[in-house]
Amino acid sequence: MDWHAWHDAYDAPDSCLSRRLALVQERIRTALDEAPPGPLRALSLCAGQGRDLIGALAAHPRGGDVQARLVELDERNVAAARRLAAAAGLPGVEVVAGDAGLTDHCVGIAPADLVMLCGVLGNLTDADTERVLDHCVRLCRTGGTVVWTRTQHYDTHVCEWLEERGFERVWVTGPDIPYGVGAHRFTGESLPLVPGERMFTFVGYQALRRPAPGTAQVTST
Repeated sequence: MDWHAWHDAYDAPDSCLSRRLALVQERIRTALDEAPPGPLRALSLCAGQGRDLIGALAAHPRGGDVQARLVELDERNVAAARRLAAAAGLPGVEVVAGDAGLTDHCVGIAPADLVMLCGVLGNLTDADTERVLDHCVRLCRTGGTVVWTRTQHYDTHVCEWLEERGFERVWVTGPDIPYGVGAHRFTGESLPLVPGERMFTFVGYQALRRPAPGTAQVTST
């Protein structure tokens, strides 16, 4: 999969990715609206070109309050995200080239007020999905928000898994929308982040495609 070319669908206003992007940015804006005053921290794993977070911050009055770290492996996407952040006038946005599955890239930004797991969970095994959600209690501060996506085609109760870990459901798409977008607020107590741990291994949705009987395949992650 060419993950740089994959982003081209965002340029089509009627594409599934564009519609999903609008929902994700809406959840980001809501999280910023509800966040306490003062400096905020945001972390995006497998951030791609950062269109969701950077786009939301650029148009929000609290965008300048946010210190953000975007972690992305594809160097072309890293370069695109850096250009986007610079064009938006967001010096607080840092784009790191590296494996987002490693906790080392989260040191210094976690626990964050906003954790982005968009385009991640649909590319992981169920075991790794649970493992990265385990780490969310270290990535997210108490009262912070996790915004996530997972194509419903692959859905295996992400809401339930988060809620088992102390996250309260704020908003989730319904069954009428062919892609899952959700926001959960952390009500538990943040634990210290442990460097040197692997949270997940990015496999790719094509390797994980498991169509249910009679269900059409969906390719957005």
